[in-house]
Amino acid sequence: MAERAKLFVDSNVVLYLLSADTSKAEQAEALLRQRPAISVQVLNEVTHVCRRKLGMAWSEIGPFLDVIKRLCHVVPLTVDVHDDARRLAERYGLSFYDACIVAAARIEGCHALYTEDMHHGLIVEDSLTLRHPFAPA
Repeated sequence: MAERAKLFVDSNVVLYLLSADTSKAEQAEALLRQRPAISVQVLNEVTHVCRRKLGMAWSEIGPFLDVIKRLCHVVPLTVDVHDDARRLAERYGLSFYDACIVAAARIEGCHALYTEDMHHGLIVEDSLTLRHPFAPA
């Protein structure tokens, strides 16, 4: 990808593509059509939920993830992400795994992280804003 993605989506947004709530599924799809960034951690979390909570077969999970990987720029987990996440978790009171998502988005240069699980409106390091994907604009 020549230009960095400016949006980043958390695993809960990706999982809404599978939701019976058509309104949220459509909103999630609209965000993914913008070709956001995600991290390998997002892929891991989606895989875990698909398998353990949704009871999907491995043969269903692979093709679903292939679609997501085609729509999104996948950011690797690195030592820099880990180190930044530890710092962000302490500074902003985030869980470590949430901080890994925030760190990946920040390092990737994204200006917005769409997540249902973190503090809506929080501005991290004066550059990344956490947004609830279903909150009014």
